Amino acid sequence: MRNFILGIIICMPLVVFAQQEEKKIEVSPDVHFRMFWMSTTYPATYKDDYALGTSLNLGTKLNYADHWGFRVGYRIFANLWSSDLTAADPVSGGTNRYEVGLFDLLDLEDRFFGKLENLSLTYSKSNWGISVGRMAINEDWINPQDGRLSPTGIEGAKAWYATENKWGFTGWGISRMSVRGTSDWLSVGESIGVFPTGRNTNGEASQYAGYTTSDWIALVEVSKVWEGITLNVSNTVAQNISNTLWSRVEKKWKSEESGITWLWGVQAGFQSGLGNGGNENPLFQYKNPKDRNWALSTRIDFQKKSWAVNLNYTKTGGQGIWLSPREWGKDAWYTFIPRERNEGFSSLDAVTAFAEYSIKNTDLKAFIHLGFHWLPPLNSPAENKYNMPSYRQLNIGMKYSPRSMPKFDFQVLMMNKEALGNPGLSPSQEYNKVGMMHVNGIVNWRWN
Repeated sequence: MRNFILGIIICMPLVVFAQQEEKKIEVSPDVHFRMFWMSTTYPATYKDDYALGTSLNLGTKLNYADHWGFRVGYRIFANLWSSDLTAADPVSGGTNRYEVGLFDLLDLEDRFFGKLENLSLTYSKSNWGISVGRMAINEDWINPQDGRLSPTGIEGAKAWYATENKWGFTGWGISRMSVRGTSDWLSVGESIGVFPTGRNTNGEASQYAGYTTSDWIALVEVSKVWEGITLNVSNTVAQNISNTLWSRVEKKWKSEESGITWLWGVQAGFQSGLGNGGNENPLFQYKNPKDRNWALSTRIDFQKKSWAVNLNYTKTGGQGIWLSPREWGKDAWYTFIPRERNEGFSSLDAVTAFAEYSIKNTDLKAFIHLGFHWLPPLNSPAENKYNMPSYRQLNIGMKYSPRSMPKFDFQVLMMNKEALGNPGLSPSQEYNKVGMMHVNGIVNWRWN
């Protein structure tokens, strides 16, 4: 698949240029610099960590004859300053979870590395197009999860089509993944298990990393826009792993007189296991093929001038555990809050609220995220994969996008998580999970 894609990318432009030499070529830069400070501290005796990392994507975009587009980009990474991220916490025995994701999870000793992040060819018309190669993706359950030094990307093909009456159709075929926080392009199966694997149904450490067989992902999305109503339905098939059907309907009302915009959204999903769940041997299995899981999520959103506020609720249930590889992106449900996920549980009740305020006569936005997440019992590994206690999460932050420097943006985020109603937690149930203060400082500079 990889050689086929590279062959198309190399040969197609030569054929087109030979046939239409008089057409114009437009070249523009595609440069992204990011610097990221991250620290995690605990009031108790657990190990504190910090890291300052940077990345630079050097790329270009080439457009030819109005329909052809070529994109290439190589990103380099550097660990400028950090604590010893390879050392285990002396109390819990656990290893660092957050700061290591800035660098190469496949080689924690590597302080400077790079990878070819983008290499794609696109042909598009007014209502349809096709892209092949290495590219970005932002779908329900496979997305950039851009909370470190580089986003997650895919290698494969994408096709899309739009009708005059606002129906949209998108299809993806994926053969390889560039997991956020890694230096390599991995097969679909290899990508599962790069992040912490949790425990199996017997309470022992999961062993599916490196033993999961899955050759491809197929994703189809249908969307429709009416007057004030948006519909999205997607189906994600991870070969030999799972099938995830996901839908979202949102209705928007706007009052011209008051300037207030209301939105009500509902999400619903169903997931089932496929094949042998990644491996015939249950010891190395990622997902039980007999799993049948459902999820419901809803949102009420309010916007007026400087304010944006929403309230969200999610409930999941069914047989087995809802699983979506954390390497592939953040959760799709409305209650997602940055720096934690809620896949990996047989059931979930989550309530979250978000508020953002644009400070008048400045380029500053202040925001707050608050969530309460009730999870299955800790003593039931068949229901609680990551041995995670129910918790309260609070994120407070500031965004700064100066109009005088449009290529720059800055963000500060402070996160705190505390356990809910779980007295007597063991060190492994606290470290990396609750009772922490987590701080991010991010600088971006883009030229594209």
